[in-house]
Amino acid sequence: MSLILASASSARAAMLRQAGLDFAVQPARIDEAEIKRALQAEGAGPREAAEALAELKARRGTPATGDDSFVIAADQMLACEGRWFDKPADMAEARTQLQALRGRTHDLVSAVVVARSGTIIWRHIDGARLTMRAFSDGFLDAYLAQAGDAVLQSVGCYQLEGLGVQLFSRIQGDFFTILGLPLLPLLDFLRHHQVLRT
Repeated sequence: MSLILASASSARAAMLRQAGLDFAVQPARIDEAEIKRALQAEGAGPREAAEALAELKARRGTPATGDDSFVIAADQMLACEGRWFDKPADMAEARTQLQALRGRTHDLVSAVVVARSGTIIWRHIDGARLTMRAFSDGFLDAYLAQAGDAVLQSVGCYQLEGLGVQLFSRIQGDFFTILGLPLLPLLDFLRHHQVLRT
C-alpha cells in the first residue's frame, strides 16, 4: 500500500524515513493562518484546531486520481496562557516569541490523521507540557546565533533533538509528539492495516 505524507515538514519526513517508511511527499496547500483565525473566532481550542488542520491537510492531500493511498497529515499547535503561537516569520519575531515563552509553561498539541480516498479513517491527538527556564538575554542571543534559521522552521522556535533542549527546565510528554508527529500510534495503525509488517 502506498503512503503519502501531506506535509512540507522536514522533521516529520525525517521521522518517517528513520522509522523505515517508504512514502511520497505531497504537501497539501491550505491557508493555515486564515483557518486558525476562523477557528479561534469560533471558540476552538488548540486541540480542536490541530485536529481540524490535520484533517483538512489529509483530505487535500488525497490524489485526484482516486487511488487508495494512505494519506498521512499532521498539525501542531502551541499555546501559552491562552495565546496561540505560530512559526516565526523572521529572527526578530523568533526572539520576541522566546522572550514571551521564557520562564513559562506551554502546551504542545500534535494531531495526526490518515485519509484514504478522501475519507478520514484514523486520527490520534496527543499533548505535551514544556517549561522553559528563565534564561538570560545573553543566552538567548547566543542560542539564536548558533541555531540560525532552523528556529524559523518550528512553532516555539526550537528543535528539542538539538540545541533547543537547552531552553528547558522541565518536559512532560512523548518525544515524537513534541517533534510534531505522534509516531508510535501511527506505526501501530499502519501495522494493523498491513502497511507495515507486524
